[in-house]
Order: sequence, then C-alpha cells, then structure tokens
Amino acid sequence: MTQGRIMIVEDEVVVGMDLMRKLESLGYEVDQKVVRYGEHVIEAVERKMPDLILMDIHLKGEMSGTQAAAIVKEKYNLPIVFLTAYADEKTLASAKKSAPYAYLKKPVRLDDLERSLEIALYRSSIDRENIKLIKKLEKALAEVKTLRGLMPLCSNCKKIRDDEGYWDELEDYIEKHSEGRFSHGICPKCFDSLYGDEEWYFNPDDMDD
Repeated sequence: MTQGRIMIVEDEVVVGMDLMRKLESLGYEVDQKVVRYGEHVIEAVERKMPDLILMDIHLKGEMSGTQAAAIVKEKYNLPIVFLTAYADEKTLASAKKSAPYAYLKKPVRLDDLERSLEIALYRSSIDRENIKLIKKLEKALAEVKTLRGLMPLCSNCKKIRDDEGYWDELEDYIEKHSEGRFSHGICPKCFDSLYGDEEWYFNPDDMDD
C-alpha cells in the first residue's frame, strides 16, 4: 500500500537515486524520472500531480529551487519539503516565501525523511480540509447576503420576484435563499381579531350531568 506520490527535484543524480530508493522502502510511490532543472518542474507537476515535492534549494539552470517552489505553491498549493546541503540567510528568506513544510539537510537520513514526510502530508491534508471548510462558509455567507439586496415585493399579495423573474411566496423565497425555516402560529393581535368573541377555555358548567 503506497502512502502517497512523491516527486523528487534534485540536480545531483546520485542523491536523487538514493532518495528514490529510500522513498520506495518507506512505501511511497515515486516518479522514476528525477527532475533536475527548475524550468521543468511545472511541466512535471502538471503531468504527475504528486502529493508532495522533495525540492533541492540549489538547482542547476536558470531557475532555482526556491523560485520553482514559489510557482508550484501559487498554482497548485502542493506541500514542499526542501533539501539543502547548505543555505545562507538570503536563500532561506527566499525559501520561506513558498511556505515549505520542512527542511532536510543532505545527506538525508532515512528516519528524518520518514518523519518529515509523515508530518508534511498530515499537515497538507488538514490544510485541504480547512480550505474546503472556508469555501463552504464563503458559499453560505454569499447565500445569506442575497437577502440583503433590493427584493421586488408585490404590495398586494406579498409575493417576491426571484432573479429569474418568477414570483414566489415570501416564505418559499427565504427558505431557498437561506438556512431559515418557518413554523406557523398566530400572534396575540391576530388571535383577538379572529377569535376574540368566542370562549376558548374549559368551563365545567357547560358539561352535561
């Protein structure tokens, strides 16, 4: 049983092959082609859509690992774990912009790799659930806001016109555009108007012997 799809972005062939063996031993699915250049990362992501990317901070070519990670984060919001043998303060500051889930120092130890990936994938799943929840809340708020605008109401029958031009009962309209539901009763004023002259209480003297 695989634990997730991992993409390796590493310009050193030996390091890339070592990471691949370690990931497979941990039960992860790994693309057999290690990405070596930052310029190829986006194409590889679109082709494979991994669950997590192991990204070397320093890559050969025109695009660094931090630059590639920033693009991946913006377009796909995938979790990234950085690999580095060394990093100065400027590079680390740049790496932080893509909000990596962890940093692993080369040479990568198996137990560090296992622990970092487990935490990163768990955090990623929580983040995705939070995003779904936020979208649901935004949708709910948007539906509530539709009741705050100008609503055409018939002055005679009190029906209301919806966006498609149909006239609905006010109760039906509110139920369709919010989470509100109606129960029915009679207010004291209406009760007196309808039944004020009648006796609506129990009188023992009215019972037959």
